[in-house]
Amino acid sequence: MNENTPLPPSPSTEHAAAPAPPPAPGSAPGSAPPPVASGGASFGSDMDAKQWAMLLHLSQLAGVLVPGIGLAAPIVIWQVKKAQFPELDDHGKMVTNWIISLLIYTVAASLLSVITCGVGALLFIPVAVVAIVFPILGGLKARDGLLWKYPLTITFLK
Repeated sequence: MNENTPLPPSPSTEHAAAPAPPPAPGSAPGSAPPPVASGGASFGSDMDAKQWAMLLHLSQLAGVLVPGIGLAAPIVIWQVKKAQFPELDDHGKMVTNWIISLLIYTVAASLLSVITCGVGALLFIPVAVVAIVFPILGGLKARDGLLWKYPLTITFLK
């Protein structure tokens, strides 16, 4: 007999459990079957959520090219995509809290600049640095599936 031909059942194994199906071609014997998406979710939905979270953080940098868009774009992305990707809700709150905090720091630097006859304008340097660095770090962490709390952020939304 050929090794691929099934053997006829023997009297002692007629009532035994059915044999396991042969492994899929290309899989190692004894290995677990590949994961199957359940609940109608697409296979890459986790990756999509990470990409949207990263984009949400990095969209703050759009304000460098078009003033004001860096404030609006992250909030729009958060509001539009949070129903599809619930994990974006925490990222959206974090970014919104950071944007509000950054606006407060900018107004404070402006007031100090006026009060000190321009000496306070030096505060715009660290404010500008963190306005660029923090969204990049937040985007990199979001790409890895982590929520990074921006330092110096005042919590308005919980």
